[in-house]
Amino acid sequence: MTAPLIKGYCPGALRPMMSGDGLVVRVRPFNGRLRRAQADGIATLAAAHGNGLIDLSSRGNVQIRGVREDSLAALINGLGAMSLVDADADIESRRNVLVTPFWQTGEETEGFAAALSDALALPDAPRIPGKFGFAVDTGRTPVLQTASADIRLERDAGGGLILVADGFDKGKPVASGTVVAEAMALAQWFVDLRGDHTRMAALLAGGAALPGGFIVPRQRQDYLPRPGYTPLGAMVGLAFGQLEVKTLASLAKQGGLRMTPWRMLLVESARKLPKVRGVITDPDDPLLRVVACTGAPRCAQGLAKTRSVARSLAPHVPPGSLLHMSGCAKGCAHARPAPLTVTATRDGFDLIRQGRASDAPDATSLTPEDIIKAI
Repeated sequence: MTAPLIKGYCPGALRPMMSGDGLVVRVRPFNGRLRRAQADGIATLAAAHGNGLIDLSSRGNVQIRGVREDSLAALINGLGAMSLVDADADIESRRNVLVTPFWQTGEETEGFAAALSDALALPDAPRIPGKFGFAVDTGRTPVLQTASADIRLERDAGGGLILVADGFDKGKPVASGTVVAEAMALAQWFVDLRGDHTRMAALLAGGAALPGGFIVPRQRQDYLPRPGYTPLGAMVGLAFGQLEVKTLASLAKQGGLRMTPWRMLLVESARKLPKVRGVITDPDDPLLRVVACTGAPRCAQGLAKTRSVARSLAPHVPPGSLLHMSGCAKGCAHARPAPLTVTATRDGFDLIRQGRASDAPDATSLTPEDIIKAI
């Protein structure tokens, strides 16, 4: 198998990435939220300067696809006018902050996220790798433990704040006034020791011992993301995390949008949503059981049209399970192991059980029909 090209960074607005359908421009919403005007503005800009498709990433970001190089400057100016662009590309690459969508106005979560973003923008901020990230998961119970993050802010069973290094089952008790400084200190500890490691869990798995104080057991997450109405608004799903500009504009009319890592959006204060093209409101929809990257031809690394295959496989995935369909061994759409992973190759599809797209397959050179029989 030809190894896929690993570029070593995630796209941004100020550092976009070329793909098979043009530039991918990733917008990182501040505090994990888009105001209605911002969401509508992104839809307008994506229609004018991209191909009309928008992705929701597993890190709670918005990706404008198919941007033309001669339109990039106008797009960035438009995003800047809506306060959606960082001061420079280095700050943007550090500001990977995932926020629980279930915060209430006036709670600490919103302030923690803003203070963390400010700290990452300072000249002396730790020079963390581009894929290194933070999770502000400070609701009463955690909801982001299955999402990608390296340093986490959570609460223990008694409601106290704890600082968590991903890959370790205990946290360090911290105070509200020092939690961001403690997070920055832990990030600097990682930078000082990381060597070739780019993620916290890998560093700890390699034998690194955390500083003292990580003694409080973490709560275990039992939250399962599903579309439906919540006290804060309507949670809606998008097949493969992709939507058209008209869909985004329609949702923006209903309320502000809170980002999630689950290819879902929380539409603030929505109590009864109208029918919107491409929006999944049924928690039992089979498309929620599959995750698929863009695939060929929109991704130059893709070896198959992943999403059409994923749609055909979705009804055969057992309820409660998950199938990750990857166009190559990089596995960009789902970095963690999945119960079922299908990886496209030049000879067909590989099937991996309880693994990642790059893991050794249980079966090779399969057709979609073979996969259906196997699952």
